[in-house]
Amino acid sequence: MIRRYKFGSPMDTGAVLRRLPAESTPMPFFSVTRNEGSVSFACALDEDDQIFGLGETVRGINKRGHLYRSWNMDDFSHTESKGGLYASHNLLLFSGKKRLFGVYFDDPGEVTYDLGYTRMDSVAITSVNGDLNVYIIEESSLTEICHAFRGLVGRSYLPPRWAFGYIQSRWGYASDAEVRTVVKEHRDRHIPLDGVCMDIDYMDHFKDFTWNPEQFPDLHRLTDDMHDDHVRLIPIIDAGVKQEAGYDVCDEGLEQDYFVKKADGKPFVGAVWPGRSYFPDFLREDVRAWFGGKYARLMDEGVEGFWNDMNEPALFYSEESLAEAFEKADGLRGQNLGIDGAFELTATFGGVANNAEDYRRFYHRVGDRQVRHDKVHNLYGAMMTRAAGEGFRRYDESKRFLLFSRSSFIGAHRYGGVWQGDNTSWWGHLKLNLQMMPSLNMCGFLYTGADLGGFSGNTTEDLLLRWMQLGVFTPLMRNHSAQHTRDQEAYRFSRWEDMRNTITIRYALLPYLYSEFMQAALEDGMLFRPLAFDYPLDGMACRTEDQVMLGSDCMIAPVYEQNACGRHVYLPEDMLLVRFRSAQDYDLVPMKAGHHWVDAQLTETPLFIRRNHVVPLAAPAEWTEAVDASRLTLLGWIDGDVSATIYDDDGISAQVRLEDGLSALTVRVQDGTASAACPGREVDASRIIVGEQ
Repeated sequence: MIRRYKFGSPMDTGAVLRRLPAESTPMPFFSVTRNEGSVSFACALDEDDQIFGLGETVRGINKRGHLYRSWNMDDFSHTESKGGLYASHNLLLFSGKKRLFGVYFDDPGEVTYDLGYTRMDSVAITSVNGDLNVYIIEESSLTEICHAFRGLVGRSYLPPRWAFGYIQSRWGYASDAEVRTVVKEHRDRHIPLDGVCMDIDYMDHFKDFTWNPEQFPDLHRLTDDMHDDHVRLIPIIDAGVKQEAGYDVCDEGLEQDYFVKKADGKPFVGAVWPGRSYFPDFLREDVRAWFGGKYARLMDEGVEGFWNDMNEPALFYSEESLAEAFEKADGLRGQNLGIDGAFELTATFGGVANNAEDYRRFYHRVGDRQVRHDKVHNLYGAMMTRAAGEGFRRYDESKRFLLFSRSSFIGAHRYGGVWQGDNTSWWGHLKLNLQMMPSLNMCGFLYTGADLGGFSGNTTEDLLLRWMQLGVFTPLMRNHSAQHTRDQEAYRFSRWEDMRNTITIRYALLPYLYSEFMQAALEDGMLFRPLAFDYPLDGMACRTEDQVMLGSDCMIAPVYEQNACGRHVYLPEDMLLVRFRSAQDYDLVPMKAGHHWVDAQLTETPLFIRRNHVVPLAAPAEWTEAVDASRLTLLGWIDGDVSATIYDDDGISAQVRLEDGLSALTVRVQDGTASAACPGREVDASRIIVGEQ
C-alpha cells in the first residue's frame, strides 16, 4: 500500500510515474512541523530499528546514527563525515520489531536527515523548501517495499550486454595512439576487455560533442577498428558548454535561449574545464531534446556508449564569486594576519568552487514560471541523463546504448546507470563500494559500480586485485584513475596475470550475472540486497554490513583489508563456497550455517552459493560476444531435484520481454548423482555436489 501526502506546492520532479490522490488524514509514523517555509518530519526510534536506503551515501548499509544531506555536490573526498555525495536518493526504509515501512521524499531541493545523530532514539528529516510529496509505503517485507517503490517510479534502465564486460578508463588517454595501445596490451596478453572510456582529453578544448582533430584525426575509423577488436569507445560528456563564439553548441544555445539565466535575464556564466561556460536548462523539455540530439554527432561516428559528468552541476567559480573573492583578498592585503585572518584568506578562495551562493544566482524556467536553481538543484544531473536517454531513443529506438552518470536523482534510474563518483585508492572505499550496491539497488539504480582501484591517489597492486574481485560481481566493472596518479591498467603490474585471471571469472559468470540483472530489472527487483532483506529474523544477518546477497542464489563477502589472507564470514544458511583463482581453476567447499574463517589468498575470489541453488558457469572468453552461453557448467550443493531459470537475449534490443528470454533449467538427482537439462544448451552437472559432505 502506498499513500501520498502533499506539503506546500510541490513540482513534478519526473521521479514518480503513478499518480496517487493526496491523503487528507494525518501522515502515519511521523509528526509534522512547519517552520518558516520548511517542513520537518520526526519519529521515535526503538533500540532495534534499522534504517536502510539513501542510495549513494557514505558509511554503512544501515544509515542509523549519522547526519545525511540530499544536496548533489562535486566532492571527491568521500570521508565518513560527508552528509552526501553526487546524488540525492530520498528513499528510506525503517525496519524493526514494531514497524516496517518505506518513505520517499519527492523533493528536488535540499533535504536533511538526522537519523539518530542528535538523539539516538529519534529521527528528524527536514525539507528546506517545504514543497514536496511524501509517499508512505507499507508492505510485508523490505524486499516488497522496494518492489512497490519501483512500481511507483518505473522500471530500471537496461544497458546492452557488452556493457557488462570489463572497461578500462583513465583521465589522460589523449590520443588515438594511446587508446590503441591500451587495447593492444589487453589483447596481446589475453586480458578480457569490452570498452575504453575516453575522459575530457579527447575533446577539442573541452567542448562537448567535439574531438581533437590532431590527436583523433579519424574518429570513425578508430571506432570501426575498435569494433573489429570487439571494443567500444565510451566518451565523456560534461554539463557545461564552453563560452566561445563560433562553437555551434554555444551559438545555438544562446540563439534559442536554452541556457539558465540570472535574475536580470542574462545567461549565467560559471567555469568548468573549458573555463567560462553556459549551462543548459535541462528542466525544459525543448532543451533536453536539443542537447540530447547532440549525442548523435558522436553516434554517427560509431559510438555506442557515454558517461555524463560534472552535472551536479560542478562549478569551479562564477564571475560573481571570483570577483567577490578577489575583493575580500584585497581587503586583507598588507594586514598582519593571525590565525583568524589566515584562515579567512584560505577560505576566501577555497570556498569559490561549488559555492552555495552561486546556486542561488541562476534560474530555470519550469512551465510559465522562473524557479531559482537551489530549489531544484538535485534534479539537474538527472535531467541531463534524461536528455541523453531520450536522445538515444530518437536516434535508434530499437537499440540499447550504454549511459552512466555521476549526478542523479530518482527517476534517472529509467534512463541510465551511475558510477559511484571520484573515489580514492583507499581500502575503506573498497568496502564503501560494496555497501553502496544494495542501497543504490533499493532506489532503482541497478547498473552501477565504483572506480576499481580508486580514482584519486596511487593504488597498490594488492588493492587493485582485491577491488577487481569485488568488481567481478558489479554490473559496471570499470578500472578508472585520475591524471597524475599511478598508471592503473592491469598490464602495468607485476601481478597482471593474476588480474587477468580475476577478470576471466567475470566473463565465465556473465550468463548468470546478466540473467539475474535482467530479471531484477524486468521484475522490479534488486540484484544486490542486505542480508537483512533475505533473513529478517536472523539477528546476526541483520547486523552484517560487509556481506551482501547477489541475485537469487548467491552471497558475496569480498576481502577488503590490506595484507589479509582471508576473512570472517557469517552464513545464515548452508552455502557452497566457490574459491575462484580463474574461470577454470576453483575449489568447491560445502559450509554449514554459522560463523567461519574463510581463507582467501590474494589470488582468490570467493563466492557463496546457497544450498539447493545452482549457478551456471561458461568457458572463459576475452569479450562478451565470445561468451558461449550454450555450453554451461553448473556449480552447486543440492540434496534433491532443483529448478531454476536462465535469461538470455540478443543483448542489444531495446524492446524486451522477460518471458521471451527465459529458459527452464532442471537438475535431477538419482543415486547420488546430478544431471541437468536446459533447452538449447549443453549443461554439465559434474561440478554439483549432492547430499551431505
